[in-house]
Amino acid sequence: MRPLINLSYIFLLLTTSSAYTFSDHISPNFTASYLQFIANTGTFLFSRNNTFKAAIFNPGGQQTSFYLCVIHAASNTIIWSANRDAPISDSNTMLLTVRGIKIVDKDGNTQWSTPTLNSTVDKLVLTEMGNLVLLDQSNGSLWESFHDPTDTIVIGQKLPVGASLSSSASDSDLSAGSYKLIVTSSDAILQWYGQTYWKLSLDTKAYRNSYDVVEYMALNQTGFYLFGHDQTVPVYQVSLPLANFRIAKLDTAGQFTISSYSGSELKQDFVGLDDGCQTPLACGIAGLCTENTVSSSPLCSCPSNFHAGPVNFGGCVPSNGSYSLPFACNYSSNSGSQSSSSVVSFLKIGYVEYFANFYFDPVMYGVSLSVCQELCSTNCSCLGIFYKNSSGSCYMVENELGSIQASSGSERDVLGFIKVNVSSTTTNDDDTDDGVGTSQNGGFPVAAAVVLPIAGFVLLMALIFLMWRRLVVSRKREAQLGKLNSHASRDLDLEAFHIPGLPTRFDYEELEEATENFKTLIGSGGFGAVYKGVLPDKSVVAVKKIVNIGIQGKKDFCTEIAVIGNIHHVNLVKLKGFCAQGRHRLLVYEYMNRGSLDRNLFGSGPVLEWQERFDVALGTARGLAYLHSGCEQKIIHCDIKPENILLQDQFHAKISDFGLSKLLSPEQSGLFTTMRGTRGYLAPEWLTNSAITEKTDVYSFGMVLLELVSGRKNCYFRSRSHSMDDNSNSGGGNSSTSSTTGLVYFPLFALEMHEQRSYLELADPRLEGRVTFEDVEKLVRVALCCVHEEPALRPNMVTVVGMLEGGTTLPQPRIESLNFLRFYGRRFTEASTIEEESEFGTVMREQTRHSASMARGSPSGFSYISSQNISGPR
Repeated sequence: MRPLINLSYIFLLLTTSSAYTFSDHISPNFTASYLQFIANTGTFLFSRNNTFKAAIFNPGGQQTSFYLCVIHAASNTIIWSANRDAPISDSNTMLLTVRGIKIVDKDGNTQWSTPTLNSTVDKLVLTEMGNLVLLDQSNGSLWESFHDPTDTIVIGQKLPVGASLSSSASDSDLSAGSYKLIVTSSDAILQWYGQTYWKLSLDTKAYRNSYDVVEYMALNQTGFYLFGHDQTVPVYQVSLPLANFRIAKLDTAGQFTISSYSGSELKQDFVGLDDGCQTPLACGIAGLCTENTVSSSPLCSCPSNFHAGPVNFGGCVPSNGSYSLPFACNYSSNSGSQSSSSVVSFLKIGYVEYFANFYFDPVMYGVSLSVCQELCSTNCSCLGIFYKNSSGSCYMVENELGSIQASSGSERDVLGFIKVNVSSTTTNDDDTDDGVGTSQNGGFPVAAAVVLPIAGFVLLMALIFLMWRRLVVSRKREAQLGKLNSHASRDLDLEAFHIPGLPTRFDYEELEEATENFKTLIGSGGFGAVYKGVLPDKSVVAVKKIVNIGIQGKKDFCTEIAVIGNIHHVNLVKLKGFCAQGRHRLLVYEYMNRGSLDRNLFGSGPVLEWQERFDVALGTARGLAYLHSGCEQKIIHCDIKPENILLQDQFHAKISDFGLSKLLSPEQSGLFTTMRGTRGYLAPEWLTNSAITEKTDVYSFGMVLLELVSGRKNCYFRSRSHSMDDNSNSGGGNSSTSSTTGLVYFPLFALEMHEQRSYLELADPRLEGRVTFEDVEKLVRVALCCVHEEPALRPNMVTVVGMLEGGTTLPQPRIESLNFLRFYGRRFTEASTIEEESEFGTVMREQTRHSASMARGSPSGFSYISSQNISGPR
């Protein structure tokens, strides 16, 4: 009798479901299960034109997990699921009540439900866009599936800032996976357990239109967009072939794809990652991924000291059975096993890369490998390190370890080490050459009982010596103070002389006499004017009279001067002394007899030969590298430009004005607005109020390199008669002001010529061929690497020095991080076209003043056009 009853039950279900008439909405007191609608594969609701359907569905045809889904009918593609993390059986039901939707199991327990609603439900509607909507009696929306996305969005759906898509575990298991697409206020990014592996802003197929703050991500018939407050101009766009139906999906492997339906099948229009090795688990945990030049599938192997793990592990494990991969502390992981021992070691895996290192800054710069190891050893979340030899950068992998990328032969700079637990039985016996030493986190070594008392005694003696030395120095300075004239003694606080490292202190009257009452102006800038002077010992100096900042307290001023005065490098202008008398603030520098780079490069004097330009570039790079990594306190210059690069005989370059940004009082932040007006040198992060780091100086240096190559400003006006062009190149000749074609943005031209490998087109024509293709290529490629929009992709200055000297392999610029130059160039062209007449007259007057100031010996005024007057790159 049992089989007969079951057959009768199934027959009843079949006849019931086949008799059901579909409409574009359903009302409360409705129930649905897969078995109830088995004849229609669980479908119980269609959109008006049958484009989408709602169903209790079992993806992949498996019979254990069923989900409430919205499906694109023609392609049978799931675009949304309700109970992705709580699947039900084929007999469990979905209930629609006046309070919303809920899905219950056989015992009536709620597995999923809509949130509490503001009103009672009148109907459930599936729209033609694929949006499942609960409506009240006034047809007002109470809840929408579009507001709770899973792994897919479609045309008409918005993904706001802070929202995300989460991949599914597999094609048949819709539970949330480990990959996320997150919309931020400036980008769309892909992450795996918090580790970024793709950014839309760095994708070569994405085009930037504005620097507006992003508000949401969306698709339409023509492409994929990030929109800001101004919804007419997207911040980023990816143009795609015209399509009426399009979906963007984060698939189970972490790949972000956009597909369209052509009438027969889904066609892939966009793939976020072109390189298969860039996905986090391309070759499993700790697997070594090598790019396949024959097909799109990467080549997988295991790194040195590792072999393939069990099939269910999906990756590589240490070859030595005494080692095991650890869990990250307090973190759900499947990458290793917790060892009862607290001894850890590091297995060297050779010269490799890790996908997340392209998007994150290292945890520390300029450290030794042993320091990097120690950081990881004491961090229970750390699973491995990547150490960059050229810069001493330490990258840590935390919480989850993905696949490793093989380095090409020309990029062998990053050493990888995977952290392992070491069995306590092998700690003292095993050969640890494969690793880089071990660390014992538990216990108290016997040696410490001997070393610590000795170290404490040495430290105590050192402190006593330092206190004695300070007392001696203090007495000497008090004796010097007694010799000062009474006026200076009253004016300068005694405590200023207790600041170690202060350079020579001058009275204001001394400097007034040395400069003949500030007679000879030799330069000016954001911090004040510079005058030539001669000291009583006949040495020539440059005296900077600081007038554009607030008057700091003497102690604060002298503290900063002590820092600057203790910085000594052959490529940095030496600070010889200072004056802090009354309201006067003056700095005394060594005199640079060849003046600033802008006068020598853009002026009417002899043309700088290529070797001289290269020497200037290398000297400037060395000076910046010292400021960033050689000083006790890192110094970010914030205003690298030709005016701040001074020259001596044989064109020996030295950087000036370093450290002066620290002299700003809090209320004087307006000076940085002026600095932002230094057209052409300041990085994009100034525009977006992002953090200013040493990579900001790297960007500015890259722009200076381009000017050294071309012999003219990166932003210049070009007339139809080309007389302005000739003038900017030669620094002399007649200038025609009758008409203009507008602004030319040289960095964009440099990018285009780099893509065409037409480097000689970029060289200063005044050199008349006295430069080789290879020489120009080197400087242009270094410059383009320095001006990457993403600060993390720019090299540090130590690496730049290595590139210029030839000791570091010259990398290829990342074109995807240079596309912003096209936006800048277009904005320049548009702005100059719209405002051609009035703008040209203004700039010609500015250039006239510039020529006059050059004759007097002052730097370019054109460099200080306010960012509020002309839109474009800074």
